[in-house]
Amino acid sequence: MTESPAEAGEQVATPPRRRKRRTNARALHLMLVPGILVVLVYEYGPILGTVMAFQDYLPAFGFLNSEWVGLENFRFVLSLPDTWEVVWNTVSIASMKIVAGLIAPLATALLINEVGKKYFRRGVQTIIYLPHFLSWVILGGVLIEILSPTFGIVNQFLGLFGVEPIYFLGDNSWFPATLVGSDTWKEFGFTTVVYLAAIVTIDPTLYEVASVDGAGKLRQAWHITLPGMMPVIVLMATLSLGNVLNAGFEQVLVLYSPQVYDSGDIIDTFVYRMGLIDFQYSAAAAVGLFKSMVALVLISTSYYLAYRFAKYRIF
Repeated sequence: MTESPAEAGEQVATPPRRRKRRTNARALHLMLVPGILVVLVYEYGPILGTVMAFQDYLPAFGFLNSEWVGLENFRFVLSLPDTWEVVWNTVSIASMKIVAGLIAPLATALLINEVGKKYFRRGVQTIIYLPHFLSWVILGGVLIEILSPTFGIVNQFLGLFGVEPIYFLGDNSWFPATLVGSDTWKEFGFTTVVYLAAIVTIDPTLYEVASVDGAGKLRQAWHITLPGMMPVIVLMATLSLGNVLNAGFEQVLVLYSPQVYDSGDIIDTFVYRMGLIDFQYSAAAAVGLFKSMVALVLISTSYYLAYRFAKYRIF
């Protein structure tokens, strides 16, 4: 049986197309090489340094000649009086950030969704989204200025109502709340956009039917909007569980001072001071390794919960 000209032409034309696709794929694969090298050098390479946690590490002797001490560094860290205070600060601040980071953007998304003017909605989204792109170095300087007890605009405003100046960044009773509030202000715009995208996917005919039945805006939000957003809410909540031990190193390092170590010192800043200021490299590596192991368990749990309740999976 002879082949048609079209079939014969396709067979002749196929190899060049395949060669072109392979050439394009090879170019794309080559573009991955720099990114893979960066990950290997800066993400996987430092893992070798965790060996210090089991050594009495001395820079002059290096990894190969430093004395092995087993779990002695872990026992030393757990015996320090500041360790459990630091762990408590980390968990409490991170938990408050997670709760505030879920409630604030959800409420904002529901309110923005009820605004009819599109230009107003887009303007509000842009304004609340902007802090997400700024580093904590910049925002830290801004917060120090506006929260100053002497000339800060916040204390001047509170002074109009007879409130005494508050030392937000130097008072142990106010510092955790300042961390949570400033972190929520910086990041809630991003999560709000995610929730607004979830609201857009809800069938608009449901609102029309509810309106015909006499349901007001509040009842529509409760019975239609929130149930429609529930998969995304559950997904964001479960994924945030992996950050219970991440209270924000950059933010705390920029904003805290020795006056607020009792309420603001977290695991990351504790490791920073122990390793780079006090030169206790092995003890700092032990704390960092302990935190990484607990974080791995929390992230694995949150990933399982995200798949269990929101059908979210990466692989």
